[in-house]
Amino acid sequence: MDYRSVETAQEFVCRLDHGADWRAEIESLAADEGIDAGFFYGLGAVEDAELWFYDQDRQEYDSMVFAEPLEVAACVGNISWLEGDRFAHTHAVLSRPDGEAIAGHLDSATVWAGELYVKAFETELERAHDEPTDLDLWEL
Repeated sequence: MDYRSVETAQEFVCRLDHGADWRAEIESLAADEGIDAGFFYGLGAVEDAELWFYDQDRQEYDSMVFAEPLEVAACVGNISWLEGDRFAHTHAVLSRPDGEAIAGHLDSATVWAGELYVKAFETELERAHDEPTDLDLWEL
C-alpha cells in the first residue's frame, strides 16, 4: 500500500445549481477555489444520470443511462488532477421511488437539488496510469 499524510486546507458546504451537471459542479468549485486534492460527500436528487461500471476482466467501463428522476442517497468521491485538469472521481448510490438502489461511478447527472460537503487538502494529487488495473489511480 502507498500512502501519505495530508493536512486539511479548507472545508466547504455547497448547494449545487439546479439543472447543472453534478460532477461538473464539483470540478468548477475545485477550479474556482484552487483545490488540487480533496474529498467530498453529497446528497440530493437528479433528473437523470449516467453511471459507469468497470468490468475487471475486459478492463473497460460499461455505461448505464437512467433517464428518470432519482434520489442521491449517497455520493462520495475525491478531487485530484487527471491529464492536466481537475477531476472529481465520483461514486453514487441512487434510488428509485420504490427504493430500488442503483450505484456506480457517476459520469454525469442533471442536478435537481444537491448539497455537498468538500474537504480540501493542503497538497496536490495527480492520477497516473496503473498497469495492473488499466485505471488512472493516485500517484503517491
